[in-house]
Formats: sequence, structure tokens, C-alpha cells
Amino acid sequence: MKQFFFLLCCLGIVSTVNAQKSSDVPKPFGSVPTQKQIDWQEMEFYAFIHFSLNTFTNKEWGFGDESPQLFNPTALDVRQWARVAKEAGMKGIILVAKHHDGFCLWPSAYTERSVKNAPWKNGKGDVVKELAAACKEYGLKLGLYLSPWDRNHPDYGKPAYISYFRNQLKELLINYGDVFEMWFDGANGGDGYYGGANEIRKINTLEYYDWEETYQLIYKIAPKTLVWGIGPSEARWIGNEEGFANETNWSLLRQKDDLAGKVHYSEYTSGHEDGEKWVPGEADVSIRPGWFYHASEDDKVKSLDELVDIYYKSVGRNATLLLNLPPDKRGLINENDIQRLKEFTAAIKADFKTDVLAKTKVTTTNYRGNDRKYAPENAIDGNKNSYWATDDAVKKATITFEFKKPTAVNRLLLQEYIPLGQRVKAFTVEAKIDGKWKTIASQTTIGYKRILRFDRVVASALRVNITDAKACVLLANIQAFNAPFFVRMPEISRDKKGVVAIKAAPGCRIYYTLDGSVPSAKSSWYKTAFQHPKAVTIKAIAVDTLEQRSSAVQMAQYGMAKQNWKVITASSGDMNTIQRIIDGDPATDWSFENATHQLPQQVVIDMGETMRIKGFSYVPKQQGHHLNLIANYEFSTSLDAVNWSKQSEGEFSNIKNNPIEQIQLFSTVTARYVKFVAKSAIEKGSNLSICEINVIEE
Repeated sequence: MKQFFFLLCCLGIVSTVNAQKSSDVPKPFGSVPTQKQIDWQEMEFYAFIHFSLNTFTNKEWGFGDESPQLFNPTALDVRQWARVAKEAGMKGIILVAKHHDGFCLWPSAYTERSVKNAPWKNGKGDVVKELAAACKEYGLKLGLYLSPWDRNHPDYGKPAYISYFRNQLKELLINYGDVFEMWFDGANGGDGYYGGANEIRKINTLEYYDWEETYQLIYKIAPKTLVWGIGPSEARWIGNEEGFANETNWSLLRQKDDLAGKVHYSEYTSGHEDGEKWVPGEADVSIRPGWFYHASEDDKVKSLDELVDIYYKSVGRNATLLLNLPPDKRGLINENDIQRLKEFTAAIKADFKTDVLAKTKVTTTNYRGNDRKYAPENAIDGNKNSYWATDDAVKKATITFEFKKPTAVNRLLLQEYIPLGQRVKAFTVEAKIDGKWKTIASQTTIGYKRILRFDRVVASALRVNITDAKACVLLANIQAFNAPFFVRMPEISRDKKGVVAIKAAPGCRIYYTLDGSVPSAKSSWYKTAFQHPKAVTIKAIAVDTLEQRSSAVQMAQYGMAKQNWKVITASSGDMNTIQRIIDGDPATDWSFENATHQLPQQVVIDMGETMRIKGFSYVPKQQGHHLNLIANYEFSTSLDAVNWSKQSEGEFSNIKNNPIEQIQLFSTVTARYVKFVAKSAIEKGSNLSICEINVIEE
């Protein structure tokens, strides 16, 4: 009996020791973020401001030869920028202080190419200083973009330029207060003015700038500044300019491989599960097709549908969202952009209005050492520093939330406790409906924040099953919401013959107008496709017949239909399919023949009648791995296809990263024939593809 009692005591002691060991604070796993990176990720949503000489020259990338005298906004108000950002729920603003053309928005002591030689405020202005004060007034953080590439500076590509670049970096970090993020663009080296040299200068991006030393300079001057972009950065580009991360998104990166040139930028969209460095993703995207303001894009502001999707695919996929709001020539964020931003902000606020898990009964299959410090209730207590944790050996676990009564839900938000690392590799979500469990989502990573959208269910309970993790589970926050039913905007299309088709989601009725007015349920009811070959502005809404909720307004503008257009010559390519470039369908593409044919390549189009036009657009291929993009172009017009007048030539700036419709404007001319010349390609060996050639009528 004494031996049995002794054995029980020993077992009790062992059990107590094991429980105590298991309830110790979990150890960090893998690479973990610095406090600076945590603070940065908690910002979640902030603004980008592209405003410079390009705003006044109608370019995306200035060549470097533009006069500073062109910079003369008539009503510049950086407080308006800050106010718009604050009202949208943004936490900061990153200003493009110097873009690739080398013009500085502050009076740099190291160049004459700055606001000090612009007519704005008689050369006494400083946009950076004014914005720093406005951010402080509105409780926003200030970030700065300084282009490493300078298409104006005569020493670019030479050792002397690095000193110039670093001197300007010091000016920005010393003179304007705290900078939360320093943004270095990856566009480096190419053609430029270069002090009048007008040549191409190639550099090795990873070696030329000596990023290690440049970063150390930044940290010495401004240790609170997070450095984004190329080099040994603390945050990474998400790999596209469309504002989305992949569903699987690790905050980790194999940075050693990246610095050795062994990582393709497409991998940034997901990060690396086996990455040795914590380098979270930032998703950058513009509210318009371009990064700088262009009046021709006033009707092309991203739709509410697009912005909501971008939010869920960036912030909702473990990334931050950097949304560009380009001020116009007045120096103000345009009214169209503000209105869309207000709609977007209202939609996101409505989606996350009430957390339905806050008062649920929470249970779990395991929590660390049965210690209440790590109990499942921590996941719904609203405290970011508390978390539900499992025992070290437990990498699969379930947490269940029971409602007092059946509750509608269609959103789920989850957050790991990232100070100790990113762990979850896979999870599922189940809802108990009419007494039976139903799987409503199966996903991979969580990270700082993951938000799931799914069809509304009415459930008596929800449960999250962690099915695979690198180490014990640590979840700091789980919330669920019943977001309002979101009606997506209809899709409007018109073919070459002028036949208009409008599509909407099942269960929706479509109403439209042709006079530019806002449609309502009293407008024309769309039932079938109709013909309208004349120039027209079509606006349409979709109305869900069950919930009687309306979508935002979709708008499409068309000139005269291309029913009389034909391609009469092409320097190469299949003439049997060349009509794809004028068929009115941007999803169909055509290519010149391969690189054995010397550049330039050209097509000549007969528009069938004399027209007054003020510009053209080239729609590039946008889907796939090999887009065969055109880099430089020439566009001419004619009345007889014999005598030609060149109307426009130049580059399609940034088309590689942002393959959108390229719109080029010129003085109005009368023409029947147009000639489009492809002078160079983005990549060697390209077939040079075209999805659509359009003209812009007066």
C-alpha cells in the first residue's frame, strides 16, 4: 500500500511538472517580426500620393527633360489630402517626394530640379514640409518615396550619383520629422535625359546602390523608419500593382536568395513558408488605372466592387493596403476619387459593424497546460496581447463558438499572435446548421490577419479547425460578422457592330440609362441585348429581387462603333485573325510575328469614314505569363493613307507592372486612317501583342 501511495505521489509530481512546463510562455517559432514591423502591419491601410511634373505633362514616367516651370498647381491643399485619408480610415500617407524624372517636391540643396525653381509659391514652397504638418494635424503617419532611378541626373549609373542619392535621403529623414516608411521603387536603369546625354544606362540594381550601407545610413538617422522595396528590406512588394496577395501568404521570405537574384517577383505574392527573414507584404494599387492623375481617367476610377475585393485580398490576406490617390492639376484629390472612396469606406464599415462571437460560449479541444492565461476565451476578449494557445505538442486543434440562438454570419476574421511567429499552415471552418456540421471554408495561412467571405449561413455554432501548423497554435483574435448583402455591379460590353450586352448576377434585375443620368428602378429595364452604334454613355445598376438591394452604378463610355473599321495592312502577323484588334473585345489578342522580323512593326486601319479624333489607346494583353508588351510607339493619321502626319510618339511607361489600357492624347485632327507603330518591346524575343486599338473622338 505504501509503495502504491508513493507511486501516485510520483505521478502527481510528474504531472504537475509537465503541466507547469506546458503552461510556460510559448517560445518564438522561426523568424519573428520586430516591434517596428508589428506597428507597421497594424496600420493596415494607408494612402499613396503621386503628384509631380508628370501630373502636368500627362505622363506616367517623365523622361527627365521636363522644365520645373511646369509645376504650378492652382489650389494645392495637402490638408485636403490628409482629411480625405483620415475620413477613409487610413493611418498614414506615403508621398512620392521624387519620381524617376528627378524632380523634387522639396527644395533640395543638391539640385536645381525642384520646387525652388517652380512658379508655385514663387519657388518658396515645400510640399514635403506642408504634408508633414498636415499629417501631424490629422494624426496620420508620414511615409516617403524616393526613386533610386533618376532619368535627369548626369551622374546616374556612376559612383558619384550614389552620394547624391544618399544626400537627398538624409535631407528627407532629418528635416521632416518621423518617417514611418521609406519606399524604394524597383524601376532602375534605362533610357533617360541624363543631363542631355539622351542614352540608355544599365545598372545592377542589387549592387549599384550598395543597399546594405544605404540601409545602415537610414537606421542610424531614423531607427523608427521601416524600409520597403529592394535590398535587405523590412517589407516586400506583393508582386503586382493590382493590390492583392495570394490566398496563401507567408510573412516570410528567403531574403538571401532574393538578394542573390534567385527569387522571381511573382513569388512575393505568397512569400516563402521556409523563409529565414520576416518580410511581410504590402499590396500597392491605384484608385485609377494610372499612378499619376490623367483627366482621361476621370470616368475610370475603380468600381466599388473592385475596391472591396482589393481590401479582402490584401488586408484580408495578411498584407497591408497602400491605395494611391493622385491629386489633379489643381493639387486636390479629385471629386470622383473622393466619392468612390466614401462608398468604399461605408461598405467596409458596414461589413464589420457587429462582432457576433463576442458573447458566445467558447470551448476548445486543447489549451496550454489548462492554464486560463491561454484559454480559448482570449480569442474573443478584444485584447491583442492575449491569445489562445495549445500545448507545444499540439499542432491540430479545434475552437468552437456556441450562439445563444441561431445567428446569421458570412464573414470570419482570424489573427495569429505574430510576435511569436506565423504558424498556421491550414484550417477549415464549419457551421452547425439545423443540428449538422457543414464545412463552409478550407484555407491555408492566417498570419497577422485573415478575413474570409462566404455565403450567409444561419448557425447555432461555428468552429475553426486548425488542421496543420508549424508549431503550437497561437490565435489572438477571432471574430465573425453578418455583413450586408453585397450586390455586384453589372458588366457592360459592346461589340464591333454596336450591340450592347449587360450582365448581372443571378437573381438580379438590370436598369440602365443612355443619357448619362443615374439609373434607378424607374429607368429602362434591360431584358436583352440591343444595338446602339453611336457614341454613348451607358450607366447601369443591378437590383437583387429578393432583398431589394441595389449595386453601385456601372458606367461605360463608347465612341462610334467599329462596324466599318478594317485593318488594311500589317508589317507581319496572321491577316486572317488581325480583326481581333478592332473587334471591340479586349479579351481577344493578336500578335505580330516573332522576333525574326525586325522592329519596328506596324498596322494601318481604315475607320471607314472621316472622324475628328483627339487621341488613341492601345489595350495590351493582361492575362498570362507572356504578355508580349509594346514599350515604345508611334501613332500617325491620314486622310488618304498616303500622306501621314505623326500625332504622338513615346513610351508606355510602367506597362510591364501595370498592363492597363494605354491612353495617349493629342490636338484634335480630322482623319480616316490611322497607323500604329510598335517601335520596341518590353522583353526581347517578344511577338508584340495587341488586344485592341481605339481612337478617342472629340
